[in-house]
Amino acid sequence: MARIELYDTTLRDGMQGEGMSLSAGEKLRVAHRLDELGIDLIEAGFPSSNPKELELFGLLAGESFRHAEIAAFGMTRRRDVAADADPALRVIAESFAPVCTLVGKTWALHLEKVVKVDREENLRMIADSVAFLVAAGKRVIYDAEHFFDGFADDPAYALRCLRAAADAGAETVVCCDTNGGTLPHVVGIAMGEVVGALGGGPGASGVRIGIHTHDDAGCGVANALAAVLNGATHVQGTINGYGERCGNANMISIIPNLQLKLGYECLSAEQLAALTPAANYIAELLNFTPDPDSPYVGRNAFAHKGGMHVAGVTADPATFEHIEPDVVGNRRELLISELSGKGTVQARAREAGISLSDADAATMVERVKELEHRGYHFEAADGSFELLLRREAEDYEPLFTLESWRVIVERRADAQLVTEATIKIWLGGERYVRTAEGNGPVNALDRALREALGEIHPHLRDIDLVNFKVRILDETKGTGAVTRVLLDASDGDRVWGSIGVSENVIESSWEALVDSLEYGMQLGRRDGSRVSPATVVPGT
Repeated sequence: MARIELYDTTLRDGMQGEGMSLSAGEKLRVAHRLDELGIDLIEAGFPSSNPKELELFGLLAGESFRHAEIAAFGMTRRRDVAADADPALRVIAESFAPVCTLVGKTWALHLEKVVKVDREENLRMIADSVAFLVAAGKRVIYDAEHFFDGFADDPAYALRCLRAAADAGAETVVCCDTNGGTLPHVVGIAMGEVVGALGGGPGASGVRIGIHTHDDAGCGVANALAAVLNGATHVQGTINGYGERCGNANMISIIPNLQLKLGYECLSAEQLAALTPAANYIAELLNFTPDPDSPYVGRNAFAHKGGMHVAGVTADPATFEHIEPDVVGNRRELLISELSGKGTVQARAREAGISLSDADAATMVERVKELEHRGYHFEAADGSFELLLRREAEDYEPLFTLESWRVIVERRADAQLVTEATIKIWLGGERYVRTAEGNGPVNALDRALREALGEIHPHLRDIDLVNFKVRILDETKGTGAVTRVLLDASDGDRVWGSIGVSENVIESSWEALVDSLEYGMQLGRRDGSRVSPATVVPGT
């Protein structure tokens, strides 16, 4: 099968989504991660649209990439202005980027209502702009904005716009579903006509045909696949589908669908296995929680809950999984709940390296049912569940032994709020008393505990809290209701959940906090880190 050229526009189009913001330095880190992933072209934006873009292009100019090429982005010349006199075109022509992507109009509605030019002048704007950049030594990609709306309105004129760019020297012409409302069967029909009209692709007589889709109708990925099946060999998208409105086509879903389902060549096996870490890395860099339900790379993408499903996956993963998780760098999750059977518990125990007899597994199933009746929810707390298994084992050693903790919250007359926590624990035969202030009770407890534990286990300081959720379990009891706290923690590579349940929200937070750190210690033990067990002090 043909190789598909991958073009990522996270740093430009993706940044138009709500809440999207990266510094120039962070964008540089994203560019290197995309390069490592095997992306062919990285659209960095318009070199002088704002100071941040200027800084980014300055940084990129001094960088080297193993595989990816940087593309500068711009628009066709303004009406009644020669291409070589258009300041914006001159900026991208003079940039270091070897590839320039130009966007131009295709739909008569935009010609009449937005740019206010006639159809022939629009064709000249396209051709002149492409030719100018080609003469400047640039490889040009032409993005035909609103192509599918324009094609539905006037197919012949939409094709003339693409041909104007191709005849002027563009190496790739891209059909854009800018409004994101086109359906896959319509994309397929239109792309078939485009490929038939403009030729075969690189090395043939015609230009390369590309696709750029948005997800407003929930079809962004499906539309990209439909285009490839009808001859496109260049695909644009963003990591995790970031972008304005409902987002762009999700490159993280497009790549495995093309390679694993349709047989096209995109990435090496090693690069494909880096898909999940790359998706999570960029989400974390944006300060977003990775979407647990994201296809292929989400935490729940290969999660199994019902006993029959777990039994099937244990016997043969193909019974309930469409691919092996590790192919895309993900992992299988066996969710624990009151619906879980003995097989699920034993499978989770084996995964954690814990020996559990049939009788112990049956006892654990009943224990889970009892705890979930009290408000625990182990599906989202994999760390706490593994600790529950370990605490049933005879050789379990706690991270520390608690003597006491205390939190004081003081509101002063000047409206200043001061929170102070004191903990007393036993660790490695020593008694530790630590006091810390925080912006709230949980933060203060966290600081005090980390200060004590960090002296013996410094790597625990690298564990970050990435999510904190509180839920009232019985609303009829008001402020006296039982509360459930769920924490997500990460060591920068893995993410795990922990849980606490109590009528006192600080107590439930403490329970979840301790589990999050204690599970982090278990990961360290598995990885061969040197750890010191806690010493149990009589009478505490």
